Amino acid sequence: MNMQSSGNKNLGLDRDAIWSQLRDEARSAVQDEPLLGALIHAGLLHHHSLEGALAYRFSLKLASGEMSEQILREIADQAYRTSPELGDAARADLMAVYDRDPATHRLLQPILFFKGFQALQAYRMAHWLWQQGRCDMAYFVQMRCSECFGVDIHPAAIIGTGVMIDHAHSIVIGETATVGNDVSMLHSVTLGGTGKEDGDRHPKIGDGVMIGAGAKVLGNIRVGHHSRIAAGSVVLHEVPSCKTVAGVPARVIGDAGCPEPSQSMNQLLGLGEDYL
Repeated sequence: MNMQSSGNKNLGLDRDAIWSQLRDEARSAVQDEPLLGALIHAGLLHHHSLEGALAYRFSLKLASGEMSEQILREIADQAYRTSPELGDAARADLMAVYDRDPATHRLLQPILFFKGFQALQAYRMAHWLWQQGRCDMAYFVQMRCSECFGVDIHPAAIIGTGVMIDHAHSIVIGETATVGNDVSMLHSVTLGGTGKEDGDRHPKIGDGVMIGAGAKVLGNIRVGHHSRIAAGSVVLHEVPSCKTVAGVPARVIGDAGCPEPSQSMNQLLGLGEDYL
């Protein structure tokens, strides 16, 4: 079933509605492609909640000869059981991908196939471990996330909800970075430092920001709410709210062009913008 044609795209964050829709999609997918039946049953239909499905996926993807699937599953189950905000964040992230990515036609796609969503949920597990004082285990999850998904997010970084990381190849987010709610970023984005200095050294990204492919935001600088960073830009200075920056080094070239850049995902610069 294609949700875009079913009229069910306004699920919001209703737990029962999202999980019910996922299970309906899973049953339909098994009928359409029986060879994926075992994968879909194990990944979705076997579980009683989205949290259970996410815990299974986390443990399956990140397990290795150094850390068993069982241990990782126990960690994830404990995290989702004791911190329900993790499930809420996952639902917001899932709807962000579904609403903003035109290649996403069903909710099951990000959970089963999209490494950006899966890597973000793995980061959330690592961040939970970090907050529990289990820093070495958090570092292990970070390492495996980098190895499995090509996404390297320090577990101490703070990332809001409703975040979409599209394609997600070569994403790097540093230790003291913060990312607001409803942010969208594409592949090869770096939120990094400018050298080997210690302390607070990474960017602070506001709510509703869109960061284009290959953009590098470096240093302890603020990127204002609802701003837009053009693809390939190198941002070294503060970005005001509701503006577009572009270039190397980046500079303001105009307004953001709409109230919610991360929602519209419009990456085309206006014909009158000269940023070279």
